[in-house]
Amino acid sequence: MNTKLWTVDVKEDLSTNYPQITQAARLLQQNETVAFPTETVYGLGANAKNNDAVAKIYEAKGRPSDNPLIVHIAEIGQLKEIAEADSAQAETLMKHFWPGPLTIVLPCKKGVLSTRVTAGLDTVAVRMPDHPVALELIKRAGVPVAAPSANLSGKPSPTKAEHVIHDLNGRIAGVVDGGPTGVGVESTVVSCTGDVPVILRPGGVTKEQLEEAAGPVLIDQGITDEKKAPLSPGMKYTHYAPEAPLAIIKGSLKNIQQLIEQYQKDGMRVGILTTEERAGAYRADVVRICGRRDRLETVAAGLYDSLRSFDEEKPDFIFAESFPEEGVGRAVMNRLLKAAGHRVIEA
Repeated sequence: MNTKLWTVDVKEDLSTNYPQITQAARLLQQNETVAFPTETVYGLGANAKNNDAVAKIYEAKGRPSDNPLIVHIAEIGQLKEIAEADSAQAETLMKHFWPGPLTIVLPCKKGVLSTRVTAGLDTVAVRMPDHPVALELIKRAGVPVAAPSANLSGKPSPTKAEHVIHDLNGRIAGVVDGGPTGVGVESTVVSCTGDVPVILRPGGVTKEQLEEAAGPVLIDQGITDEKKAPLSPGMKYTHYAPEAPLAIIKGSLKNIQQLIEQYQKDGMRVGILTTEERAGAYRADVVRICGRRDRLETVAAGLYDSLRSFDEEKPDFIFAESFPEEGVGRAVMNRLLKAAGHRVIEA
């Protein structure tokens, strides 16, 4: 398959220009797959109503078919078409965070969406992305768009079009390049099917922000307990991992450096994922900086790009520093734990 690439300047008025977006939208209408930027990561989109179209997402990514997908919409009218949106809590969250990095799980309307989208569940995860390219593409396509991250299953999610091309060139119909994404980690997923909203996946909207807007919010046990099966799209299997084995490392800078040296004495090339404040403290073979520790939003924005960059240097083992599990740090640590297979080392 010849994967088409269109470049879009997000600073321009996309509604009155850019036939490239129309071309990409036409492919979605023809039940093909197109990758596009959102404010979180690049998504791999297909017509959420068509079984064959959605099957192409799973095939391109190598994604397990029992892993449901998030449906992206561009206007509230599309939500009423696909979900039972009569939850007062959901309405409050939509008013505060849509468009934005929040996915809301609601009862789905029967017979509208592809059964491959919901993976046989009676609920659907929906979000309205806060990105001009995504919104314009969905509007022009005229259909709700199912879209997981546009990467090979298990690999770090793509925050640049070049990441998508690296993973999926020749496997999908097209890529709309709208430049780097902003948030860097996927959307927060919240279920509004019960009495109290439940966070199924931490992401770009924090628990603190949700509670400020809508009151008490619970956290699904599957997020913190690796033995529990998570309920959110994109969280059931190992994800986000670079090619080399990775472990989260906790301890003093001195002790972490000593452990790095032990691995090096055994003939291993060692990588360390760290921050601007600490990078100078390490003598590792590969040092990657993902942001600033005093600004965890920068760590979230740089996390996946940093993890992917290790593959270029091919270390034998990677240590990743841990971060405070507060605010967006909760999402950062969730992704790192998944990438490390929940392996944590105390130095």
